[in-house]
Amino acid sequence: MTPGSATTAPGTAASSPWLVRPLSTDRPARLFCFPFSGSGASAFSAWPAAIGDVEVCPVQFPGRENRLAEAHYGTYEDLAAALAEALEPHLDRPYAFFGHCAGALPAYEAAVLLAERGLPRPDRFFVSGQPAPHDDAGDRMLTMSEPELRGELEAFIRGRGIEPRRDMVDVGLHVLLQDQAAARAYRRAEPAPLGCPIVVLHWRDDPEVSLDRLQGWRRYADSVDFQVVDGGHYDFMAAPATLLGVLGFA
Repeated sequence: MTPGSATTAPGTAASSPWLVRPLSTDRPARLFCFPFSGSGASAFSAWPAAIGDVEVCPVQFPGRENRLAEAHYGTYEDLAAALAEALEPHLDRPYAFFGHCAGALPAYEAAVLLAERGLPRPDRFFVSGQPAPHDDAGDRMLTMSEPELRGELEAFIRGRGIEPRRDMVDVGLHVLLQDQAAARAYRRAEPAPLGCPIVVLHWRDDPEVSLDRLQGWRRYADSVDFQVVDGGHYDFMAAPATLLGVLGFA
């Protein structure tokens, strides 16, 4: 083995900085999962490694967690272009995208790019708690001051059962501010249909995003299915059984 090279375990594909673990070559399908603003792939750490025969593949954006030393992705358009390139080698079997909140937007743009390049489209595109790209998201956090965002972040960390340290909050706030800038800069003027079924998930106890505000997704595919899931905006992180049932490939 030459210096700096790495071995790949049997039954796994080569590792990528965009994926938190090497992909299995044995699973017949994959579910790529995209985190919300200010977060990383650890948002899916409680999810099982597979849902039935479908491998769960959390995606790690640059500029956070184990990629904290890397430059931030900049805009959703730049992120989507990098995602399309990074994921292309792993589209050798049926796959789906799952994007929670703002994570659904670069995931959507990446899916559009893949289709434009003649590459395999997702079998399904799952949207969780995020209005359509051409609609105003109405996200109250986009209008918050930095002190307000710090307080929001501290409350979120406490809600996960962790007492927030100053250094932890400083790092998280730095990531969140850059992600929020990307979210403010993004707006798609006209829908580009995905050419695959879309499943839109509404969290019943979500005070931020109503079912009505998700209806704009009807313009993005011929088949758009709306599913109401018990829980609040961040309850997807615990991988509740009702959510996993919706996501399982038939």
